[in-house]
Amino acid sequence: MSDTPHEILAEFPEHAQQIHELRTVDAHFARLYDAYHEVNRAVHRAETNIEPRSDEGTEALRKERIRLKDEIYALLTR
Repeated sequence: MSDTPHEILAEFPEHAQQIHELRTVDAHFARLYDAYHEVNRAVHRAETNIEPRSDEGTEALRKERIRLKDEIYALLTR
Protein backbone atom coordinates (compact mmCIF):
# COMPACT_ATOMS: atom_id res chain seq x y z
CA MET A 1 0.00 0.00 0.00
CA SER A 2 1.10 3.53 -0.71
CA ASP A 3 2.02 6.15 1.85
CA THR A 4 -0.34 8.59 0.14
CA PRO A 5 -3.25 9.44 2.46
CA HIS A 6 -6.84 8.67 1.48
CA GLU A 7 -6.19 5.64 -0.73
CA ILE A 8 -9.51 3.88 -1.42
CA LEU A 9 -8.45 0.58 0.17
CA ALA A 10 -7.45 2.45 3.32
CA GLU A 11 -10.71 4.40 3.30
CA PHE A 12 -12.86 1.27 2.95
CA PRO A 13 -10.82 -1.67 4.30
CA GLU A 14 -13.99 -3.61 5.08
CA HIS A 15 -14.78 -3.59 1.35
CA ALA A 16 -11.32 -4.65 0.11
CA GLN A 17 -12.46 -7.92 -1.46
CA GLN A 18 -15.49 -6.29 -3.05
CA ILE A 19 -13.31 -3.48 -4.45
CA HIS A 20 -10.97 -6.02 -6.02
CA GLU A 21 -13.87 -7.94 -7.54
CA LEU A 22 -15.65 -4.85 -8.87
CA ARG A 23 -12.45 -3.55 -10.45
CA THR A 24 -12.22 -6.73 -12.50
CA VAL A 25 -15.87 -7.10 -13.56
CA ASP A 26 -17.34 -3.56 -13.62
CA ALA A 27 -15.74 -1.18 -16.11
CA HIS A 28 -17.55 1.84 -14.64
CA PHE A 29 -16.28 1.04 -11.14
CA ALA A 30 -12.76 0.50 -12.48
CA ARG A 31 -12.84 3.93 -14.17
CA LEU A 32 -14.07 5.58 -10.96
CA TYR A 33 -11.37 3.81 -8.95
CA ASP A 34 -8.65 4.93 -11.38
CA ALA A 35 -9.99 8.50 -11.49
CA TYR A 36 -10.08 8.64 -7.69
CA HIS A 37 -6.50 7.38 -7.55
CA GLU A 38 -5.32 10.05 -9.99
CA VAL A 39 -7.16 12.89 -8.23
CA ASN A 40 -5.99 11.69 -4.83
CA ARG A 41 -2.38 11.71 -6.05
CA ALA A 42 -2.84 15.22 -7.45
CA VAL A 43 -4.23 16.40 -4.08
CA HIS A 44 -1.29 14.83 -2.27
CA ARG A 45 1.22 16.46 -4.65
CA ALA A 46 -0.50 19.84 -4.18
CA GLU A 47 -0.67 19.54 -0.39
CA THR A 48 3.00 18.57 -0.11
CA ASN A 49 4.08 21.31 -2.56
CA ILE A 50 5.53 18.79 -5.01
CA GLU A 51 3.24 20.41 -7.57
CA PRO A 52 1.99 23.60 -5.92
CA ARG A 53 -1.46 24.85 -6.90
CA SER A 54 -3.59 27.78 -5.95
CA ASP A 55 -5.86 27.32 -2.96
CA GLU A 56 -8.81 27.27 -5.35
CA GLY A 57 -7.17 24.62 -7.51
CA THR A 58 -6.38 22.41 -4.53
CA GLU A 59 -9.92 22.86 -3.18
CA ALA A 60 -11.39 21.88 -6.56
CA LEU A 61 -9.32 18.69 -6.52
CA ARG A 62 -10.48 17.90 -2.98
CA LYS A 63 -14.11 18.35 -4.01
CA GLU A 64 -13.62 16.04 -6.99
CA ARG A 65 -11.99 13.46 -4.72
CA ILE A 66 -14.99 13.61 -2.38
CA ARG A 67 -17.42 13.27 -5.29
CA LEU A 68 -15.61 10.22 -6.61
CA LYS A 69 -15.34 8.68 -3.14
CA ASP A 70 -19.08 9.15 -2.59
CA GLU A 71 -19.88 7.52 -5.93
CA ILE A 72 -17.55 4.60 -5.17
CA TYR A 73 -19.10 4.15 -1.74
CA ALA A 74 -22.60 4.17 -3.25
CA LEU A 75 -21.59 1.35 -5.59
CA LEU A 76 -20.02 -0.61 -2.73
CA THR A 77 -23.14 -0.37 -0.59
CA ARG A 78 -25.86 -0.91 -3.21
